[in-house]
Amino acid sequence: MKIACIGTGFVGVVTSAVFAKLGNQVVGLDIDEKKIDLLRQGIVPFFEPQLSELLVETQKTGNLTFTTDYSQGIKDSDIVMIMVGTPSAPDGQADLKYVFAATESLAPHLKDGAIVIVKSTVPPGTNAKVREIIKANTSVNFEMASVPEFLKEGTAVEDTLRPDRAVIGVESDRARDILVELHKPLTSNVVIMKPESAQMCKYAANNYLATRITFINQISDLCEANGADIQEVIKGIGQDKRIGAHYWYPGLGYGGSCFPKDVKEIAAYAKSINENESLFIKIDDLNSKRIGRLMAGYDKLAGGFAGKTVAVLGLSFKPNTNDTRVAPCLEVIPWLLDHGATVKATDPKAIEEIKPLLPTKVQYLNDVYETIKGASVVILLVEWDEYKTLDLSKINSLMSEPKYFIDTRNQYNASSMETAGLKYKGVGR
Repeated sequence: MKIACIGTGFVGVVTSAVFAKLGNQVVGLDIDEKKIDLLRQGIVPFFEPQLSELLVETQKTGNLTFTTDYSQGIKDSDIVMIMVGTPSAPDGQADLKYVFAATESLAPHLKDGAIVIVKSTVPPGTNAKVREIIKANTSVNFEMASVPEFLKEGTAVEDTLRPDRAVIGVESDRARDILVELHKPLTSNVVIMKPESAQMCKYAANNYLATRITFINQISDLCEANGADIQEVIKGIGQDKRIGAHYWYPGLGYGGSCFPKDVKEIAAYAKSINENESLFIKIDDLNSKRIGRLMAGYDKLAGGFAGKTVAVLGLSFKPNTNDTRVAPCLEVIPWLLDHGATVKATDPKAIEEIKPLLPTKVQYLNDVYETIKGASVVILLVEWDEYKTLDLSKINSLMSEPKYFIDTRNQYNASSMETAGLKYKGVGR
């Protein structure tokens, strides 16, 4: 099929490359000329495993091209996917200005019979507004659909090639048949529904996962008060098939580009329809306050951070990405500096991305042991593979008293730390 993908951000680049790999003729479209030039060279403007290689491969086959020209990108396309950003508006709800701008730009060039897919995360009802804009700018026949993405940064290529399911929101049998055929090489688990339901699916999925993280954080707080170990509790509840052992991540709360934004948007939407007791309002509040509350406890534990050197391990919001949006370090490091600490920090991929976002007095190093050298406290923020098997005895020899290792990802255990001569603090343990 001939496909136009509008927007070359994280979702747009991954989607373009994967559908091109499957043999479709794909055009990636963006108004940012510098970004398009980089993509033509096979340079991805962010870190995502396997993506750069896939980008080079699909352009060599001729299945993938990039352009800034809407006419060139849209006029022959059977399917047009809108994958632009939807930042939060001042009231917390999704700002759809980029979706509508892309719609106005694509409409005059639309091929008769094309299917326009809104793949951006948008509130239910957005398709009707997009349809109105297209109708005002063209006389050709077209159809609307919604096919939300469920990608995880760090595993996005694999998630797209082998998804758990494809959720397809359509209004006609024709659109259904075409989009099922498009997704057939990826999965046989295709769920057909109304576009509004498909758009709500994306919000529901992310809000549920954020709820699981918030729930286990609340349980971990109780564990710290009563002597229970959250990791043992997770094993126990995980044996219940209704609950499952997956996706329990006690720590500093959820971050990244999706969960904070999507929870805030659903919370704002709930308020807008007078659902002021909504669970999502409370989840957003709990997550927003979590880091500050935990840092106050760590400060007390370490006898105050003032005058101490603290080594921070991990600056991205999660492993295997250089995305720093709502990364824990953005709160943790300013908190440490405000309380008198000297901060040294490291990350395998995100140092250059984080530098403009943090105070200049932070010292960045590429080597984890050089970062730890001379520190009184180590705070593990992100469970990069490089940080899962650290030489604890070496760390002990490099650190200054009181030698606290604060493990916000529960990658280690107290006994191994104590054997190495370190004071250990996990979450909910």
